[in-house]
Amino acid sequence: MKQYSLFLVFILFNSCQYFDKQVPSEKELLQKELKAINWKEVDEYPSMVDCDKIEDKKQRQQCFFEVLTQLIQEKLCSDTLAMLYPELDTIEVKVTVFPNATMKFEPQFPKDSVAYDKIKIDSILKVRLVDFPKINPAIKRGIPVKTQFILPVILKVE
Repeated sequence: MKQYSLFLVFILFNSCQYFDKQVPSEKELLQKELKAINWKEVDEYPSMVDCDKIEDKKQRQQCFFEVLTQLIQEKLCSDTLAMLYPELDTIEVKVTVFPNATMKFEPQFPKDSVAYDKIKIDSILKVRLVDFPKINPAIKRGIPVKTQFILPVILKVE
């Protein structure tokens, strides 16, 4: 019986260490969570009313890009851009959608391009690319975020 009680006391003292688990610090948990987040992807891409009905994430993204490209082409096709630069058939436009649902458009040119008056083209884009339908910003973990993408816009269709 004495051995049994000695064994019981030994187990009792050793078992306390199993209950004394280290709680991870707040900084460690934060760093672990930040590493787990994919900062290059959003949970939901920007969307328009026309595309909100689509359930599939990739199809909704494709719909948004197609509708936005079409709207930009319609706004630029009747402009002097084609007359000023007849050789310009496609322009790449960097679109920024901000968390407050506003948009910014910037033309993208090759770095060595001097054939175009970049300031004039930029001013034409700013004047023409206004009054878009309401756009819902991209969502990351339930929070609206800023997104940027480049759309090729065809100015001449032959």
